[in-house]
Amino acid sequence: MAASTVNAILRMLLLLASGWAINSHAQEVPPPAYQLAAQQAGIPSTVLFAVALQESGIHRDGRIIPWPWSLNIAGQSRQYATQSQACAGLHQALRDVPSKRIDAGLAQINLGYQKHRYRRPCDLLDPYTNLQVAAAILREQYTPGENWLLAMGRYHRPAGGEPAARYRHSVSRHLNRVQGSSVVPRTTHPETSP
Repeated sequence: MAASTVNAILRMLLLLASGWAINSHAQEVPPPAYQLAAQQAGIPSTVLFAVALQESGIHRDGRIIPWPWSLNIAGQSRQYATQSQACAGLHQALRDVPSKRIDAGLAQINLGYQKHRYRRPCDLLDPYTNLQVAAAILREQYTPGENWLLAMGRYHRPAGGEPAARYRHSVSRHLNRVQGSSVVPRTTHPETSP
């Protein structure tokens, strides 16, 4: 399937999913854009959705939703109303701080460490591109047979250690809420994940 066709499908699916959010009492099916990106990478969609909630989740109307036009600039989170505003903020941030201190989009992709994954910095503010990159990183961090939380910790901090452990603890709350349980998937096939 051509990249333009995949992107068109992803855009349509995101529009369909715009009202979805986390319900703290029941399993939540990740929006279709997350399902598609996860399926293409061979990871559970619940893992990708939980990472996005952890990375860019904001409270809106009593719900937590990932926000696509989020930046983290030198440890300071910023959310923008539009993609173009976030892009302008991203360009300003690149003038002010090193790229390794800037994360962008739904899954907060680091501009410096992941520069081989995008052509232009603002590409990471496209929700579909961001999810595809995040899913690929999660897949690379996963070792078959292990708990996905370990891969999620390495997503945040590849070297591991205490920062990865804190991240695992924090993101596990989102994963449990998405799954409606405390089960963490071990499979690489999203359709068979609990």
